[in-house]
Amino acid sequence: MIEPLIKEHFPNAKTGAEITETYLNFISGEYGSEMDKILFATSLCCDDINVSTDFRRVLTRPFTLGGLGGLPYAGITGVVAFAHHVPDGGDAFIFYGPHIGITDDGVLGEMRRPGQQHLTNSCGALVLALERLNSGRPVLPEQYELDAQQLMLERSLSPLKEAGSKDIQIKDAVNFTYYNVRTRLLMLIKAARSEFKCNRIFLLGGIIINTSPEFHDYVDIRDFEVLDPKKIEDPEIISILESKAFKAL
Repeated sequence: MIEPLIKEHFPNAKTGAEITETYLNFISGEYGSEMDKILFATSLCCDDINVSTDFRRVLTRPFTLGGLGGLPYAGITGVVAFAHHVPDGGDAFIFYGPHIGITDDGVLGEMRRPGQQHLTNSCGALVLALERLNSGRPVLPEQYELDAQQLMLERSLSPLKEAGSKDIQIKDAVNFTYYNVRTRLLMLIKAARSEFKCNRIFLLGGIIINTSPEFHDYVDIRDFEVLDPKKIEDPEIISILESKAFKAL
């Protein structure tokens, strides 16, 4: 059983199928959102393993905002384009966050992928970033054009290294990257708020936990919010995870 091993690190994690059913039912039931009028976007790592939820099967035409590590590399241009594509009378929904693998023995940062017997890194880009940061190898400016996303990911982790002398561990890097993805995404949405003509923007953030092919992947949800674009200039965005309606779902 993989679940007990996952729960040791991520006690609140649930399977991707559970996450899909719970949040789509809540969105449609509590807010009356029509599934065929929701434009879905992700800010997830571009790794092919990140199909842990069924959102793509229910919500059509996913818009990709993320790249390596899940950071929203599409930037303000991408978010504005996404805002312009929301169906008339519909809503926007963004699922975001980094991912981390776990072996059948409970080791974080590695996984066995479909069709393979050996272990590979997950998130590979984060593991590479940690190797470089922990070894103290400098980022070379001439690499930027050919590997811009990787270098941006490494730079986003640099505060972790500056905060202490010990090597950064993969779980710490994933948690910190979640914070980075969320912070940058909120900044982009705030900058593009006038371009959203819909009434609601649903934001669901978490960490995807990748497992071996015979097991379900899991998601550790960290934040679930609904934003009104007309009020998005307010300094605080209030999570609805603690709302009575959500708890009663």
